[in-house]
Amino acid sequence: MVELAVKTLEGAEAGSVTLSDEIYGLEPRQDILHRMVVWQLARRQAGTHQTLSRADINRTKRKMYKQKGTGGARHGAASAPQFRGGGRAFGPVQRSHASDLPKKVRALALKHALSTKAKEQAIVILDEATLAEPKTKLLKERLAGLGLSNALVISGAEVDANFGLASRNIGHFDVLPVQGINVYDILRRHTLVLTKAAVDALEARFK
Repeated sequence: MVELAVKTLEGAEAGSVTLSDEIYGLEPRQDILHRMVVWQLARRQAGTHQTLSRADINRTKRKMYKQKGTGGARHGAASAPQFRGGGRAFGPVQRSHASDLPKKVRALALKHALSTKAKEQAIVILDEATLAEPKTKLLKERLAGLGLSNALVISGAEVDANFGLASRNIGHFDVLPVQGINVYDILRRHTLVLTKAAVDALEARFK
C-alpha cells in the first residue's frame, strides 16, 4: 500500500489516500505497455489513404501498338504501372489498421501504466479539479504552485467546465474524465494527477 497526501489546487493539504498495490504496486512490464500503445495508435489511424490502380486510370484499354514487328517491348494498355500517369502497383488502399487485443491484457496494461507512475513517484492526488471561473492565467499559477509543467489530470465522471476551458490553451497539459483514462496519455506526460473521485472510480473499476 502506498499512502499519498491529498492537495487542493491552491497547494494546501487535504488529507491522504491509500493506493492499492493490486493497481499501483505491480512491477511494470514494458512488453505489455508496448503492445497497448501500438494497439491504441493503430486504432487512431484514419486508414483513408488510397491510390489509383491501373483499373482506376481513365485511359483507353486498347493495345498501344501491335504485338510484333516493331522491335519494341510488348505492351498493352497505357494505364499499366510502368508508364507515366499509369496506375500504382500495390498501392495503399482504404482499410482499418486496428488489431485485436484481449480485454484482460488492456486492463492489465492500464494497471502497469499506473504502477509505472507510482514507481517513478510521479502521481499527485488532488482533492478536486475545479475552478470558479475559466481563467487560463489563474490555472497556470495554480499548476506552477504545485510544480506541474507536464501533466495529465484525471478528473471524476465529468470534467469541470471551467477547469476544462482554462486548460485548453496550456501546452503539455491534458484533462480527461476517469472513464477516458488510457495507457498512451498516461505515459506521454511526466506527471499523473488524480482527483480523489478518480482514485475511488479506479478502485471500483478493478474490483
